[in-house]
Amino acid sequence: MPRFFVRRNQIDGDTVRIVGEDAHHISRSLRMAAGERITVCDMQGCEYDCELASFAEGCVEARITSSKAAENEPPVYIRLFQALPKGDKLDTVIQKAVECGASEIIPFESERCVVKIKREAEDKKNQRRNRIAEEAAKQCGRSLLPRVGESVGFSEMISLACESDACLFCYEGDGTMPVGKILSDMAAGGNGGIPKTLSVIIGSEGGFSIDEARVCKDAGMIMTGLGKRILRTETASGFVLACIACFLELS
Repeated sequence: MPRFFVRRNQIDGDTVRIVGEDAHHISRSLRMAAGERITVCDMQGCEYDCELASFAEGCVEARITSSKAAENEPPVYIRLFQALPKGDKLDTVIQKAVECGASEIIPFESERCVVKIKREAEDKKNQRRNRIAEEAAKQCGRSLLPRVGESVGFSEMISLACESDACLFCYEGDGTMPVGKILSDMAAGGNGGIPKTLSVIIGSEGGFSIDEARVCKDAGMIMTGLGKRILRTETASGFVLACIACFLELS
């Protein structure tokens, strides 16, 4: 069933007003008609089964037939911080991260990034990245719409990441603990138990420098290993998010 995200002010009683690109998609791309059914998410934890009722220019109205609390969101709010990769790899990272349960994706620039932040182009890029996240959320059945933040520098990344209850710094160097061991220790009450919010830090193609790793460790991040193989940057985020999902949702 097609899935759409709306704000609470678009719901009035048992009527939902869908506007803009989503309304165009329903009427023109999907060629849906009155009486057909859709799922609407209010981005506050509720899902509504709806029946399309009327069509106007730029607006589609649907009647709510039933509602329920969302059950398909991960139990932890995960913020993925991804160092800017080359080419269109970030598009893939965003898409797969949303599918694997990330609630927020924030690109950042690190020492070994080939791609650098260009502020004059950032707004346009951010809009496109959020469209990718929205399409992925619709496709995989998310109930909350993950946000892609604007790109930040390394120092700002550290400040934002450390706002979470725990922070995993994924690193291929020495002194790391396996991600499975970290999660097991948390479940047993270590590191404050399973956090409500969790940051995950992934490097670019060149990884992190020793100095960057030291700064993040000093900031209180947990130095996290992802196994014996070196993963590509576009693989690492999906891998660690899948590990977290497996431990918290599938065990």
